[in-house]
Amino acid sequence: MTFVVTENCIRCKYTDCVEVCPVDCFHEGPNFLVIDPVGCIDCSLCVPECPADAIVAEDQLPPDQAHFLELNAELAKVWPVISETRTPLVEADHWVDRSEKLQYLER
Repeated sequence: MTFVVTENCIRCKYTDCVEVCPVDCFHEGPNFLVIDPVGCIDCSLCVPECPADAIVAEDQLPPDQAHFLELNAELAKVWPVISETRTPLVEADHWVDRSEKLQYLER
């Protein structure tokens, strides 16, 4: 099992979760974070740290977010590792908890 960053992270990119990861499995894109499913050790330390509640266990992914497992795996191969907290995106508070944000994902 792995943990998955879901749609609620898009256009927010809070990075509170990355510092607690003991294996540096987070990868950073322009407006989204992903978890490398190969590197994730299923420790769940990142889950309570995410202000957007965007991190979910693979086996608890809602059906409408299931495609994010594959997306995390794909993007983790090309985006750089992030291991330190950074400032969230400027409009993060405006975008958190909005739905249908996949269209705004920047690769």
